[in-house]
Amino acid sequence: MYDLIVIGLGPAGMTAGIYAARREMKTLVIGKELGGQLVWASEIENYPGTPKIPSFELIEKMQQQTIDAGAEIKVDEVKRVEKKADGNFTVSTGREVFEASAVIICLGLAPKRLAIPGEIELSGKGVSYCATCDGPFYKGKKVVVVGGGNSALDAAEVLSKIASEVYLVHRGSEFKGFESLVKDVQERKNIKIILNSEITEIIGENKVEKVRIINKLSQEIDEVDLDGVFIEVGRIASTDLVSGLVERSEKNQIIINHDGETKTPGIFAAGDVTSSEIKQITVATGQATIAALGVYKYLQMTTGKTFVDRKY
Repeated sequence: MYDLIVIGLGPAGMTAGIYAARREMKTLVIGKELGGQLVWASEIENYPGTPKIPSFELIEKMQQQTIDAGAEIKVDEVKRVEKKADGNFTVSTGREVFEASAVIICLGLAPKRLAIPGEIELSGKGVSYCATCDGPFYKGKKVVVVGGGNSALDAAEVLSKIASEVYLVHRGSEFKGFESLVKDVQERKNIKIILNSEITEIIGENKVEKVRIINKLSQEIDEVDLDGVFIEVGRIASTDLVSGLVERSEKNQIIINHDGETKTPGIFAAGDVTSSEIKQITVATGQATIAALGVYKYLQMTTGKTFVDRKY
């Protein structure tokens, strides 16, 4: 029996674990992958206090800090979350069942993949799913952005200020983003727009070296030498395990109030899995801080337990 179970082992989940444990709540942080979406980045340059740090090193530091604060960490996939008649919650992995007075959902988002040869093998070696995170590594280099929505257009615009040349490949005949953003991208001299086309293979030994592109209309195949591939075809929120307990947006992201609370008392959410428009590590950790302190207040009011308040 725990005071709090945090579902998700990314920056949001571990931050929630740190703040909860520092309030001396008995806390379990559980998730199927340590680091969450950080594992998709090679280095992080925009996290305060760590100007440039390999993602695996930042994950290790967060993990150790969470453990040192007093939280328990378990790597396993949560299959089911249920609310009991007494107001507590059960969290099941298929092999084990845990119980808690409150739950924070920090599942993050999973990037949609192209499912093409070379994508997984070269992930973190030139293949990226975050232009904001990894763009600065490609100063003066040639990159390609895949996608046709606002995220792809925004990534191309950002990268055009960093890279020497940006290819924007979209499978459709027109973009699906804001008209003003489309116009901005079209006016950038170093962005080459390739419509009605798809990347069929990412090629390279130890890093991205080139991509193979097919024109869907002519079936013509072309190979383009470049240094980076930014895949911006959307992200998926896997929130079905709490679908009956939370209110979700049209993108299946969890809707929360200013304290991180969902529609079900005792269930909170933080990070990219929420409907917050901006998806960044600092936003996720900030929301997780709010959610953990929200749980602290919730448990004091509902259980009558008194926890130590270590503010710093």
